[in-house]
Amino acid sequence: GLDGQDRLRKARVLLIGAGGLGSPCALYLAAAGVGTLGLVDGDRVDISNLQRQVLHTTGDIGRSKIQSARETIEALNPHVRVEAHEFRLAADRAMDVIRNYDVVVDGTDNFATRYLVNDACVLLGKPNVHGSVFRFEGQASVFWTPRGPCYRCLYPEPPPPELAPNCAEAGVLGVLPGLIGLVQATETVKIILGLGELLVGRLLLYHALQMRFRELSIPRDPACPVCGDHPTIRALSDSEGGCAAATALPSPALEGDVRPRDLKRELDRQTALVLVDVREPHEWKAGHLRAAVHIPLGQLASRMGELDRDAKIVCYCRTGARSARAADLLRKAGFINVRNLAGG
Repeated sequence: GLDGQDRLRKARVLLIGAGGLGSPCALYLAAAGVGTLGLVDGDRVDISNLQRQVLHTTGDIGRSKIQSARETIEALNPHVRVEAHEFRLAADRAMDVIRNYDVVVDGTDNFATRYLVNDACVLLGKPNVHGSVFRFEGQASVFWTPRGPCYRCLYPEPPPPELAPNCAEAGVLGVLPGLIGLVQATETVKIILGLGELLVGRLLLYHALQMRFRELSIPRDPACPVCGDHPTIRALSDSEGGCAAATALPSPALEGDVRPRDLKRELDRQTALVLVDVREPHEWKAGHLRAAVHIPLGQLASRMGELDRDAKIVCYCRTGARSARAADLLRKAGFINVRNLAGG
């Protein structure tokens, strides 16, 4: 009805991430007539994104995701006001951004930002429409204190960065974020309209290979550090970890690293080097340096015996993040001459 459409027109929704989850959610919210969509993303469009990030096209490769998303949304519905926040969300600005919106849609791909968004939403009393995907599985919920639990009630603390799989290692079935993003859009519209039963206190689980949905009940944790009876988190702070941090940008050169140009000079001079490719098998098949040894990062600890401890070793991956971890593991195991290819 007109009243419901007017509520949508006046609503302000913030989408954290213009990627796999943010793409379908943004498209359907714009088509529904949500008046203002805020987009937070500091990344650029990459060809590897396009099987799931349907806001963008091959013509957008290399462009800012925010600018690409704005053009797509405005082409779909020119009456939608798109507010661009072209940066990675951090503790020093999260509260200022989030407080200006009615609903927050969490489409992040890393734990650091996910916990930051949760804590900000709890402190501000904003509904947090959560979605996440991993390989062939997805989940969705609505965290809205004080109506129900928050994300920390479900997962109190983020996993250590070394145990959090990054995007390149884990991957995701391209169509999966479309379904979870659509669930997020549905919950957002229901919140704006005040209709139906929300996923507050419920975690919806989707298994794509079995085409099955399950639902878990999430109780509020009285000991939760942010929404519990005696909260200890009263301000935001940044944390380490997450696949965005591991894959979005090339790692800067650090002490003990080698730059691509310098490595090429050594290879041209036929310097005796052992190149260790620590990427996943599908990345190796797509292309690799000639004469490299393939040992995925997850297998390195058990396959170190295949490497000569006295050799000059250079580890490499796509961006330099995984290979930096590999080089550190080898050094700690007693390998003396190990370098990381900075930037991948």
